Amino acid sequence: TMTIDNKKNIADVHIRSGVYSSDTIFDYWHGYIATRVFSRNACFILKMDKKSFPELEEIGRRAYEKQTLKKIFSPYNLWVEYTPGNSVFSKLKEWFLYGKAIEHLCRDLPVYK
Repeated sequence: TMTIDNKKNIADVHIRSGVYSSDTIFDYWHGYIATRVFSRNACFILKMDKKSFPELEEIGRRAYEKQTLKKIFSPYNLWVEYTPGNSVFSKLKEWFLYGKAIEHLCRDLPVYK
């Protein structure tokens, strides 16, 4: 399921699929994406590259098309590499940088950036 909050510029995507379940937040206001993978008990945070990610309205349109057409092709593929976050002091500053929605999703979990 997907929830889009246009006032906060956030899309929240919930995938419920047993061990593959996850929650992802696209925070366009702060420019970050965070995915919490429940089976790994970890959170992955990625800085958005405006050229690589569709606009919030585009995500909503694609979700509607997928729901309507049951099949959608996306020409967008993105490969990323994550590294473990290891700074205890900077976490307070980073939560401010990432925003409340991502902090709420990832707080008290191992974070990979």
